[in-house]
Amino acid sequence: MYNFDEDVNRRLSDSMKWNVKDNELPMWVADMDFKAAPEIQEALLKRVEHGVFGYTEVPLRWYNAIIEWWKKHHNVIFKKSEMQFVTGVIPAISSMVKRLSNVGDNIVTLTPVYDIFFHSIENAGRHVLESPLKYRAFHYEIDFTDLESKLSQPTTTLMILCNPHNPIGKIFSRSDLRKIGDLCIKHNVTVISDEIHCDLVDPKERYIPFLSVSDNCANVSVTCISPSKSFNLAGLQSACVVIRNKRLRDIVIRGLNSDEVAEPNCFAIDATVAAYKKGEKWIDELRSYLYDNKKEVYTYLKKNMPDLKVVNGKATYLVWIDISKICSDADKFQEFTQKSTGLIVASGKKYRGNGNGFIRLNIACNRKTLNEGLKRLNTVYNSFQLKK
Repeated sequence: MYNFDEDVNRRLSDSMKWNVKDNELPMWVADMDFKAAPEIQEALLKRVEHGVFGYTEVPLRWYNAIIEWWKKHHNVIFKKSEMQFVTGVIPAISSMVKRLSNVGDNIVTLTPVYDIFFHSIENAGRHVLESPLKYRAFHYEIDFTDLESKLSQPTTTLMILCNPHNPIGKIFSRSDLRKIGDLCIKHNVTVISDEIHCDLVDPKERYIPFLSVSDNCANVSVTCISPSKSFNLAGLQSACVVIRNKRLRDIVIRGLNSDEVAEPNCFAIDATVAAYKKGEKWIDELRSYLYDNKKEVYTYLKKNMPDLKVVNGKATYLVWIDISKICSDADKFQEFTQKSTGLIVASGKKYRGNGNGFIRLNIACNRKTLNEGLKRLNTVYNSFQLKK
């Protein structure tokens, strides 16, 4: 048994998340407060004891660890020749945007979606073309009529897919993924599929790798994976892109090397291998703990804040909460929450789509911290109720 109830003090540790005032409680950025699995810590300590931290090559064991994990847990077989080490999913996406599209092109996203996608697109002089997800009864679905209209535009060359989806926690069905692949083949659009949250699904749930769905999906896409979210290793900068189509692979890998994001630091390899070779039990227990945290949020809101509704996502440790009944401006809600209680949540506005009526809450923390965050949110809720 692993102890996810441990109270880890991350203040004064150069943590981006915890570089806050003494009274503030950060529950916004997608960063877990749990220590890495002991098996990963042991691998890193062994590397430190070696004492030499020079330039590092990507060894066969790195490829094999990833291949074995995806075969066992996600029922798909990667080939070594299809895989490329990268220092992070976002550096890879930013590089691919520049190599797989032209300045002024449209890049389609299903919104609301992870806001850094917009930066990768717009900083490169491309245009975000939103295909808003349909929202009904606290549930999201793809509007395929709208999606095809966006994919069919002459200057649309790329689609960035988030699978599972951040911030709504949706696991896309095989049927939905197949339709996306078919439409992108039809309209000559390449898919970048960010699958960084793939191992963070509720117990008994399964995510489906985009490239595993059909030949169309495999041939039209680049898949981005990493242990950083699942095993809380973002600071070690280790990720992988998987590309079946050789022509596409040659373009992407040339770009990644040109942008100098294809070389590992000396700790990235050992941490990744330890995670995928020895982290199965840890992540199974983590998923159960996160699922109980989700149930705690659902129960607490239903009892104490009935006008706030949780979108029933099946993946990630990010809870997408509909605040529209009490506030129509997520930025104002976020600012008031932080100022009045010290609780820091993410405003849904930055995720575009219909996000202005939502907040995103990170529940990857121990139960004590979660309950404190919910109490502070309840204080804010009561303040807004008094204004009604």
